[in-house]
Amino acid sequence: MLIFRQTADIAHFVENQKRKQVVSGFVPTMGALHEGHLSLIRKAKATAALTLCSIFVNPTQFNDPADYQQYPVTLENDIYLLEKSGCDVLFLPSASEMYPEGAPRLRYEIGYLEDVLEGAYRPGHFQGVCQAVHKLLNIIQPDHLFMGQKDYQQCMVIKNLLTLIQSPAQLIITETTREADGLAMSSRNMRLNPEERALATGIFKALTLIQTKIIPGPLQPLLDEAWQILTEHRLNPDYLTIADAHTLQEIQTWDGNNDVVALTAAFMGPVRLIDNLVIPRNFA
Repeated sequence: MLIFRQTADIAHFVENQKRKQVVSGFVPTMGALHEGHLSLIRKAKATAALTLCSIFVNPTQFNDPADYQQYPVTLENDIYLLEKSGCDVLFLPSASEMYPEGAPRLRYEIGYLEDVLEGAYRPGHFQGVCQAVHKLLNIIQPDHLFMGQKDYQQCMVIKNLLTLIQSPAQLIITETTREADGLAMSSRNMRLNPEERALATGIFKALTLIQTKIIPGPLQPLLDEAWQILTEHRLNPDYLTIADAHTLQEIQTWDGNNDVVALTAAFMGPVRLIDNLVIPRNFA
């Protein structure tokens, strides 16, 4: 596996691959890799001739500086896992490489997605995500961009970004990878102690309750029941909601004719976890 730390070096490599018309797949990450990330690498390898990954803990998407400082860094193991998975190229830029002093910061018009759910609770988060992904796309110039469904709203934001910047990259979203007990795999899980880790399964239990019990009609009673599951598991929710799966507009009453998604963000101690389950219109 080739490892690049400088933008100029990887840009030169990418340009050579472009001239050879090599189809590329790109997986952007913030490191602390787990099976969810590796499933994206495998999907990229099955889709493209050249698989590239980046590890960059992006400071501009953390609205809480403490959260940025505590984000797990496991670089040695990450490199081992990527090599074992057959990743071809790893880009490891520093913050100063990505955001050189004096470089302009763009603002992205990504619409209402910036202000609802994750956007409402993490002001500026999606602007930071867009800054980093835009820069990475300009450097890597991938044919395919791979992201996981666990970050549902982020996937929608990036889809808008690709249109906004007129990127030719095709966004490929893969299903959330879960532990045996249903907990969505996340780099943040490693910050949970054993008791917290067991209680965090309440997130999947609450979402599964919604998925299995939803019927056309008012949704608040079902949301109240699922909220109780979260609190019984000592989770402190920021939100638990049901929204249109294609627009992310929250809905109070379901007619059974639209795909919906149940989404939540909840704290287990100081660790904030997110998850979602998509419910197709013919599910109920």
